[in-house]
Amino acid sequence: MSLTQTQSISNQNKPYRPYGVARDLLYCREPEILMEGPAGTGKTRALLEKANLCAMKYPGMRALFVRKTRESSTESVLVTLEEKVLPTGWPMLSGPSRRQRQNYRYPNGSIFVIAGMDRASRIMSTEYDMIFVFEARELTEDDWESLLTRLRNGMMPYQQAIADTNPDAPTHWLNQRALRGQMTRLLSRHDDNPNVTNEYKKRLNHLTGVRRDRLYKGIWAGQEGAVYDLWDPAVHLVNHSDIPLEYRRIRSIDFGYTNPFVCQWWAIDSDDRMILYRELYLSHGLVEDHAQFIAKHSQGETYEATVCDHDAEGRATLERYGIETILAKKSLRSGIQSVTRRLKKEADGKPRLMLMQDCLIQTDHRLAEKQKPTSTCQEFPGYIWHRGTDVSEMPVMVNDHGMDAMRYAVVYLDGLTQNTLDVRVLGK
Repeated sequence: MSLTQTQSISNQNKPYRPYGVARDLLYCREPEILMEGPAGTGKTRALLEKANLCAMKYPGMRALFVRKTRESSTESVLVTLEEKVLPTGWPMLSGPSRRQRQNYRYPNGSIFVIAGMDRASRIMSTEYDMIFVFEARELTEDDWESLLTRLRNGMMPYQQAIADTNPDAPTHWLNQRALRGQMTRLLSRHDDNPNVTNEYKKRLNHLTGVRRDRLYKGIWAGQEGAVYDLWDPAVHLVNHSDIPLEYRRIRSIDFGYTNPFVCQWWAIDSDDRMILYRELYLSHGLVEDHAQFIAKHSQGETYEATVCDHDAEGRATLERYGIETILAKKSLRSGIQSVTRRLKKEADGKPRLMLMQDCLIQTDHRLAEKQKPTSTCQEFPGYIWHRGTDVSEMPVMVNDHGMDAMRYAVVYLDGLTQNTLDVRVLGK
């Protein structure tokens, strides 16, 4: 069956014409593929279209769609699959909601399995013909190589794993694996997606620093001038686990409306390690709504403190909903130093500050559409020092709301005294 014939079957009411490397991907049979490029080039749809074509062509094939967490696929990959790829009215689209769905079954016996590496047990007990990893920079190389061992279903003439990603740091394992020749690199660009608008590209072009290099230019750019240059997702991001009852718990809050309102839930273990296990990161919401949300998600837990930004009206609203607060000590320079110390690995190879992969309660799609961070972990790459002698010791105060809330929590736990000069000069 030719590509054109297959397209006419698989896209009865949702035409798709691949351009550039999106077309190359459909024909490529290399065992490992890295589909990389800036935001908005159509990488995810290209992967999904190939999966759909192969499912139609090879009855009984099994494909795995995976991200670091299962939850993160619900409003990203699965929306594209259902709204842009699978024909409207197909029986497979009935049944469970996207959030609850575990698979998509074709009439010919082919199946797409939906999973996350945070719940890897069922992945590693099953065999596949194809594995599609979305936002692959979130995974570790160990995750990737573990997935490769599952490519042995044998219902297709070739077995294949495909990773899609925006560029990250040059040292990231995906880039290094491709440089070693272990992955075939396909470079996706905006010209490959005729649906991308000039307005969207202008929005990407207005990003700053490393985020512009990666999301607009498609460059594997290092975090030049990063405030927290020790930040390493492979080290500081951990899989979900239940928090023991005996752990200390605190919350930290940074107010915002146009900018996100951030509430972080931290657990502290017996070795004084902080673990961010729950996070609210939402813009354009009233403090009253956030207060109800925080109270709901805090039920059954006890906190020794809720460390809060200096907004009297906001604090009063929180306290009306039973959320007692203490003022954050907003020492900037010493706070950054304290966070840096916690990011360092201890003798056991673990840092004293970690974030759970799936701690975000819900994604703010307004922020995502603007290519802004939607969680604290996404702020790290863009949190950089100002250039210039007069401000060289100040970070750029953009997209730093999770950074602020995190610093409030660290300063509270480390018992730092407030540096009033920092507050007066830097306004933090």
